[in-house]
Amino acid sequence: MVLTSNKNTQLSDKDCFYISERREKLLPYPIHCHPDYELNFVEQGRGARRIVGDSDEMIGDYDLVLITGKALEHVWEHYRCESSAVHEVTIHFSADLFEGGIMRKTHFLSIRRMLEKAQRGLAFSEEVTRRIGNSLASLLTEEKAGFYAVLRFLSILHELSLDEQARVLSSSSFARVRHSVDSLRVNKVQDYVEEHFMQEIRLSVMADLVGMTPVSFSRFFRQTTGQTFSDYLITFRLEHASRLLLDSQLPIAEICFECGFNNLSNFNRIFKKYKHCAPKEYRENYRKHKIVF
Repeated sequence: MVLTSNKNTQLSDKDCFYISERREKLLPYPIHCHPDYELNFVEQGRGARRIVGDSDEMIGDYDLVLITGKALEHVWEHYRCESSAVHEVTIHFSADLFEGGIMRKTHFLSIRRMLEKAQRGLAFSEEVTRRIGNSLASLLTEEKAGFYAVLRFLSILHELSLDEQARVLSSSSFARVRHSVDSLRVNKVQDYVEEHFMQEIRLSVMADLVGMTPVSFSRFFRQTTGQTFSDYLITFRLEHASRLLLDSQLPIAEICFECGFNNLSNFNRIFKKYKHCAPKEYRENYRKHKIVF
């Protein structure tokens, strides 16, 4: 079933997807999350703030984001947007559309991969966003309703899945997802890090864990994951620290040692290098607009 309206709603068990369209100022709305997938298009929204997980960005004239993580908090805020004619099209659709049957065929592989990346929020290039915008709005017309709207929507998702410039927004820990790697050795290392990241982890221990020399392991890990093991470990620890900063009242010093950093000054330096602000500033800025329901 396809629903269209100018108001937001939740999908029922019988709905395929729900489309809403607005042409006005961005409405005040709290940061939220939901089990339904969401594709959100914004036109003439320059200066608005988009928050997806721990990603906080000011958008340009066009913005198109896909969110498939049920625990990924997100919101679009007015912020510095001066336009009173923001065009927004939002589509909520069910994960059931992509489970089993024909959707598991090779033809839909690029869509499935895109949906996996979008668990952390996926922002599409301006070129693709401009092209897809009109197609999204056309789903609201009566002649596109029902069966043909679903087919057109799948076609739109396919076009989006081919955008090589699409970029992931939120860190994996904040989105509560794990980066999938087709390697038993890497998965074994990830399991170990998830369990012991608050402790000291030596490269030699990881190499022994997967039966390799430290030099071979370093080369293998980088070739397989695209980053050094040291960068992976730092990023993993910082992502957990970010969530603790936002979801707890723990002192920053305690968070530092809870996440495996050996001293506070080192933690502050690394956090600022990767997050471009100090831990205290990061916590204060986010909590200014964090209202989750």
